[in-house]
Amino acid sequence: MIDRAEVWLVIALLALGSFGLRFVFIGLVGDRPLPEWLLRHLRYTAVAVLPGLVAPLVMWPAATGGNLDAPRFAAALATVAAGGADSQRTVLDRRRRGEPLSGALPDRIGAARTLSHAP
Repeated sequence: MIDRAEVWLVIALLALGSFGLRFVFIGLVGDRPLPEWLLRHLRYTAVAVLPGLVAPLVMWPAATGGNLDAPRFAAALATVAAGGADSQRTVLDRRRRGEPLSGALPDRIGAARTLSHAP
């Protein structure tokens, strides 16, 4: 069993880390425009984090003692196929309309920044 003091220390450190990360973006940089290169990298944060969270659950599920489970793996493959088909459809739609492909993913950060600074 974990000592109570150790649990509270971990909770306090995680809270400080979470506050610190949010303060950097909201408190220090919130009223200034972010550089384009940073916005481009932040666009892919969810795409990078979600597979890192889901992959261990699919490949080594605790419910099967860490052994690969065929139904979970099939569901993961179906999800990847559906996402790939949707991405391909988005790219084809943009080509048909004559739009550039460099912004095929939605710029949610830029859209949110534009909406937040609207008069």
